[in-house]
Parts: sequence; structure tokens; C-alpha cells
Amino acid sequence: MSHGIDQLQFVQEADYVIVGSGSAGSVAAARLSEDGKYSVLVLEYGGTDIGPFIQMPAALSYPMNMARYDWGFGTAPQANLNNRQLATPRGKVIGGSSSINGMVYVRGHARDFDHWQDSGATGWSYADVQPYFQRAETSHGGASGEGRGESGPLHVGRGPRDNPLFNAFVKAGEQAGFEVTDDYNGLKQEGFGPMEQTVYKGRRWSAANAYLKPSLKRENLRMMSCFVRRVLFDGKTAIGVEIQRGDRVEQVRAHREVVLAASSINSPKLLMLSGIGPARHLRNRGIEVLADRPGVGANLQDHLELYIQQACTQPITLYSKLNLFSKALIGAEWLFFKSGLGASNQFESAAFVRSKPGVEYPDIQYHFLPVAIRYDGKAPAEGHGFQAHVGPMRSKSRGTITLASNDPLEPPTIQFNYMSHAEDFPDFRHCIRLTREIFGQQAFDEFRGKEISPGADVASDEALDGYIRDHVESAYHPCGTAKMGALDDPMAVVDPECRVIGVSGLRVIDTSIFPRITNGNLNGPAIMTAEKASDHILGKELASRSNLQPWINPRWQESDR
Repeated sequence: MSHGIDQLQFVQEADYVIVGSGSAGSVAAARLSEDGKYSVLVLEYGGTDIGPFIQMPAALSYPMNMARYDWGFGTAPQANLNNRQLATPRGKVIGGSSSINGMVYVRGHARDFDHWQDSGATGWSYADVQPYFQRAETSHGGASGEGRGESGPLHVGRGPRDNPLFNAFVKAGEQAGFEVTDDYNGLKQEGFGPMEQTVYKGRRWSAANAYLKPSLKRENLRMMSCFVRRVLFDGKTAIGVEIQRGDRVEQVRAHREVVLAASSINSPKLLMLSGIGPARHLRNRGIEVLADRPGVGANLQDHLELYIQQACTQPITLYSKLNLFSKALIGAEWLFFKSGLGASNQFESAAFVRSKPGVEYPDIQYHFLPVAIRYDGKAPAEGHGFQAHVGPMRSKSRGTITLASNDPLEPPTIQFNYMSHAEDFPDFRHCIRLTREIFGQQAFDEFRGKEISPGADVASDEALDGYIRDHVESAYHPCGTAKMGALDDPMAVVDPECRVIGVSGLRVIDTSIFPRITNGNLNGPAIMTAEKASDHILGKELASRSNLQPWINPRWQESDR
């Protein structure tokens, strides 16, 4: 694994070499090159993000299913889901997964980060990370005075919520006795309210649009297209990376540090290919062990969700827009004016609720959509309908990323162990029944037809479990595979400054390092993590801690609402 510097031929060099131009990599590229002091090189395997499939918010189901933009990963057969193999999309394009995601913006709950701190990620409590969320964003419509940003690169907005179903969903939640919130990214996450999206002036506001592209005008920042094979070391110090372009294997030199921002799938893969990981697994794959870190590839987490679909008795849903003629009109309005239905991801109402008394903060998330359709755009339900995506936020199931072989071109083995914890099925049954209760409220009386899925006849625990096995889907939030923790934690992979434990000159700054998955979608926390990591890398004074206090339901011990 160790290479003397003198016998290597470097084709490119920079002070900082960043692997991946996704949510974390784009942020780091912008921040590390900001003061002009250091040269920064971003390595990205994917191609351009220019074109309507990526930039038009309503087209979100396309890029995620295009081999041109997606790594095309899939899981190993999942024993608890009838051995189904689920897709695990990750962005293979400038902007990474922020260029193919659903554009939903959720910071996570304050208590998520307090949990990080308590589990050994010292300095990553809510008080510590809140200023970095604020630094990252410009909030359009968020609650003022609640720590929302006013001048950051990431524009966070809201859809127009013109469709009456968006309001009906929030009203129904209130009628069922739940809280409402004007801003789940402010101090009160719990409740029903408007959903936020990374859309600006009608366009997907990816990390590439927000951070990377404006920064590429700087002379000290460059981007290079290549496939990264492994990290190169001199002794135990990272000195660069080995890359591949076509059939040529070449080397890139990092004078200061190598920064991995390659995703929670590819970052642990690169660590293991470089000799950092569980020693026995590496030896079994014929890889020389540089640092025995059993946590590399462990602790894999995700969110699962179900689509609960209801027929709509009024012709007001997006079903009437699914024909080619309507799509062409929507596309044309978006192309010329960046307005209309094309300018929203259509996720415009949301909810975060608690599953039962004794749960301190929300552990169930809802996305509401005024059409009955799959996330990937396949199999729209016949006729007008609406749906809620619902799932528990803190499953205790854990999986692994392992190397299929020592060939860098071979995808890793992705084993989530979905639904393997005893609480998973009861938690999901509760989500289904709760959604039925919400759709059964008076606010939906004028819209509610029959239940499309699961279907009213799917009612017993046994029937619901069968439905879950057949239909549960990933929400595409993988994380945790190189977790941040204390130096004496054998399962920690990086320290609280994102430095890989056991070597020097190497950091990981993406969702791999999350000790535990956060509430909701991961793009916001990924961007925050890279904002804070950039200060650590540069040795800057950290942002001063926030004294804001999150709203916690005073009834949390007695009631779920």
C-alpha cells in the first residue's frame, strides 16, 4: 500500500485533492479555495449536469434512473423483503446526488446532532452545527429569528402549494390532533406544514449550482474527470490518489490532504481498497492492511418508506398532467420562463410526528404528493389520486458495505439488512394505520375516494406485514459507513475533525461519517457537515455556538400528539 513519492509520476497536483463533486465535495471545493491561499483539485467521474432532466425540478424521476447520471448500485437480496434487490441510486454527475435527488430540504432535528455529540462526535451538537446550517443557506419563507440563513449559497424555498390537497393534508393533521409548524427547519420540527425544497428561480439548486460552479471561476480551483481507484500513501501519510482515465492508470498528488467526499457507498469502498478497514476482510480480498478499522463499511443506515395512495374524487391532481401533451406544455413553460408545474418538485406539504408517548422528538416523516405515482415515475395509479410517503426515521437495523473483490472497477456489496430489527414491522404498521387516520379526517371528505394502496382489505398485522415486504422502498438516504467518533471507539473511522483514524493526511467529509441517520432527507445535513469540515481542514476558528433552543412537545411523555 505504501508508495515512495520518488518513484511515482504525478499527472496533476494540488494542495487539496477532493474525491467527488457531490453535496460535500462541492461545498469543500468552494470553501477550501475561497481565500486563494491553496490550490484545490476536484476529481469527478460523472459528466455534465447541464440539461432539462437535471435542472427542471418536476423531472426529478428521470436522472435517478439514467445510467448516465447514476452509479447504478443495487442492494444484495434483502431477506426480510422477500429477497428483493432494491436500487441504491448515487449521483455520478457534477453535483453528485444533489443533482439527482428529490430536492427536499430538511436539516434534521436538533436532538439528532445532540445524539452525535453524545456518541463521541464531540463538537457536533446542535449548538455547534446550527451556525453551519445558517451559513450554508439563504432561506426564502422560513421562520425569521429561528436561525435561518439569509446570505448563504444554498437557496431554500417553498412550492406555491396552489393545489388544495396540500392544504387539506396539513388541515387533516391538525384535525387528528397533531401540531402544525410554519417551519420544520426552524426551531419547531414537529407538526404538519409546508415542505422546503432546494429550488431557486425555477431550477434545481444543487450543490454544484450553489457552490461548485461559481467557485470554478477561481484560478486556484480545478476539476478533472477521472475514476479514482485508491488513496496513495507514503508510510501512513496520504500523498495523493491513483486514478484511471480510459485504460491508463495515473497518479494525482495532494500536497496537504486528500479529502474523500465520494458518498457513503464509494468512500468506504475507497478506504478499503486503500488498506483501511476490517483487517480480516481486507486480507480475504488480497489487500495489504494499513490501518485496521472494523468500522469501515459497518453501521450502514437508510430510511425506508411506503406510498399510501388514495383515489381522489375531484379531477384536481397531477394525473391529468401525465399525458405527453401536458408534459410538453409544462416543459415548454419551464424552458422559456422557469415557471409553472415544472418549477417545483411537487413535494410541497410535509409532516414530522412522533409515533408514541415517550418519544421525545419526531420519528416519522411524511412527504405529501397530489398524485398517486411511484417515486421513479413508473406505474401511476389509474385515475386521480394523492399519496403520502411515510416511514420511521430511526430504525435500529444496520447493514454493511463490503468489497466484492480488490478490483476498483467492481461495485461493492451493499447489504442494508432492511427490516431486520424486531421493532421495524410494528413501526411500519403504525405508519400505515396513522396515515389512514389522517386521510380519514374531515379535511379530505370532499376529495377522498377509495384507498388504492395498500387497499382497505389489507388490515390485519399479518396482511400489513406482507404488504410492507412487497412494497417498502428506500428513500435513498444511505449513510453511516465511516462513522465519526472518539479515538478510543473501535468502530469509529474518523475523529471529530473528520480525520481518518490511524493514518494522516486523509479526511472523509460526506454522509459516511454520520454516527446515526438524521431525521428526514440527508442533503441538508451533508452540506452542513462539509461546511464545518472545511473549517476543520483549514484550521479555522469554528463558528460560535448557537444558543437557540429547539421546541420539544411539552406533552411528549403522555401523548404522541
